[in-house]
Amino acid sequence: MARNEEKAQSMLNRFITMKEEEKKKPKERRPYLASECRDLAEADKWRQQIMREIGRKVAEIQNEGLGEHRLRDLNDEINKLIREKAHWEKRIVELGGPNYTRYSAKMTDLDGNIVDVPNPGGRGPGYRYFGAAKKLPGVRELFEKPPELRKRRTRYDIYKRIDASYYGYRDDEDGILEKLEGPAEEKMRSAAMADWMEMEEIKKEARRAVKSGEVAEVGLASKILFEEEEDVVEEERKEEREKEEKEKEFVAHVPLPDEKEIERMALEKKKQELLSKYTSENLLEEQTEAKSMLNIQR
Repeated sequence: MARNEEKAQSMLNRFITMKEEEKKKPKERRPYLASECRDLAEADKWRQQIMREIGRKVAEIQNEGLGEHRLRDLNDEINKLIREKAHWEKRIVELGGPNYTRYSAKMTDLDGNIVDVPNPGGRGPGYRYFGAAKKLPGVRELFEKPPELRKRRTRYDIYKRIDASYYGYRDDEDGILEKLEGPAEEKMRSAAMADWMEMEEIKKEARRAVKSGEVAEVGLASKILFEEEEDVVEEERKEEREKEEKEKEFVAHVPLPDEKEIERMALEKKKQELLSKYTSENLLEEQTEAKSMLNIQR
């Protein structure tokens, strides 16, 4: 009895399953080209389907035990799906839908830092690596940063580090210099004040002596130097120095003869004058002798 019921139940199950399959629509296949889709809702549906496939393959590629060849194949399939997703996103924008490319994920290295995706073709997103594929031989080197070369400092870099402390303007901020200079400054100030007070006393005594008609002592008089007299003397000395400098500023553009040269030149001139006079007298005598010999009277 139970066997017949099981048979009937199984027949009923097969019948119900067949009816449900008849009611179902035939399974739709994603268009090969995104440009063939004319409906925005369908384009969004196909994009969601591609996103689910990418999610499954990304979860699968996290397993490092799949082997190098399987990891490379999975990574190629994920990149192919990403390119297809980009086509569908572009088509969605053309149909008046939202722009999903603004919020697309960035590529990261093993440490999670965002890196630039190489794109030699210049079209669409570049080739990316996911999960365990980043640790494959030849791929890890792509994510390693090259060692920074230590550049030689230029003159601009050297001058850029120079500030007020380089010139010693902040030496007082540490407090050490203030402790050393404080006592020395007080000592110098007291010594200068004592000298000034002594000079004031000398000036007062000298003025009293001049008013009373008394003769001031030589020692005190030698110390008194009034500022006005000092200025006058300094001005006179300055004028004398300027006059001497003006006299010394004469510049000879041609060589000037000295005293011995002048004496020699005067002597030479005098010799030439005497010689010319002597030659003229001899010529006159010869002319008169010749005339007398020839009996020429003129």
